[in-house]
Amino acid sequence: MVHLIRASNRWVSYKDRKAVAGALRRIYTAASEEEAWQALQDFAGSKLGKQYPQSAQVWLDAWDRFIPFLQFPPAARKVIYTTNSIESMNSELRKATRNRIQFTNDVAAVKALWLMIGHIEDRRARKREKQAAKLGKGKPRVTTGYIEGERASGWGQAINQMMVAYPARFEKYQ
Repeated sequence: MVHLIRASNRWVSYKDRKAVAGALRRIYTAASEEEAWQALQDFAGSKLGKQYPQSAQVWLDAWDRFIPFLQFPPAARKVIYTTNSIESMNSELRKATRNRIQFTNDVAAVKALWLMIGHIEDRRARKREKQAAKLGKGKPRVTTGYIEGERASGWGQAINQMMVAYPARFEKYQ
């Protein structure tokens, strides 16, 4: 989703990016495929859509890949389209695994990734605590060494909705 939004803004002048992004938001926050299609048509017919037709074309070209996204519940969709923290984590994992070309087996790879995620999350938690202390927002908590994913906005609700929608994918983790 993030890549689709970025691709839409690729040819948009800097001063219009906020307005175009706001107009495109109606597409990916639509409740149904029909509403999303209507929002895309409205954007394409609007002043901004006529000024930047390539932005609408990006969505038209990716429409078949975009439609399945609309089947997710609203909380899960929000987690998907607000992926800055996910992309940041992926970037840090790529950086950490760059020198590790081979793993002896899949279990070793999963363990290494788990340890890297814990390390990255601990570093982020320390940074958040440092910022909170600097701003005088209470006593800093002690970093526990556990991943604090439940603190991310909407993750709990999104995971619950996905567990209902895809129970087979979660069975081995329960």
